[in-house]
This record gives sequence, structure tokens and C-alpha cells, in this order.
Amino acid sequence: MESTHKGRKNTKIGVVVSNGGDKTVTVKVESVIMHPLYHRFVRRSRKFRAHDELNDCQVGDKVQITESRPLSRSKRWRVSRVVERAK
Repeated sequence: MESTHKGRKNTKIGVVVSNGGDKTVTVKVESVIMHPLYHRFVRRSRKFRAHDELNDCQVGDKVQITESRPLSRSKRWRVSRVVERAK
């Protein structure tokens, strides 16, 4: 019989770029990848909508987001903790 243990949820660390919606923040996550042809490091970024239950994230905060079930059409992530507050 197969185990029903679920794997760990995916987590990412990024910076809040918008907190306009109610209980919603937009988090920009940057990653550095090697270009396949030119063999140089290239910086890529992607934005994720995340659920912020307490509405305490401000623009510029560094946060950790965790994958979750779909919460709306665009929200698939939750803010798990604030790593660093904006200055």
C-alpha cells in the first residue's frame, strides 16, 4: 500500500511590490540562472500573488511565501513569515 504522506510545500523568498488588494500582496521573486548558450548568469524575476491574512505586509518587505491550494483566480501562495521589514 502506498503512503499518503504529502511532500513539503514549495517556498520562495521575495520582496513585496504591491499591497493594494485586501489581504493580497504581490511578491517579486528573483532567481539567477545560467544562460544555456552564452554561459553567463542572467537574473530572472517573476511575480506571485500571495494571501496575507493579517494585512501587515508593506511594500519593500522581504517575505517568505508558501504554496497552497487555490484561494482565488490568481492566488496560489500564502505569506508564511516576514523575513525583513522595509526600511
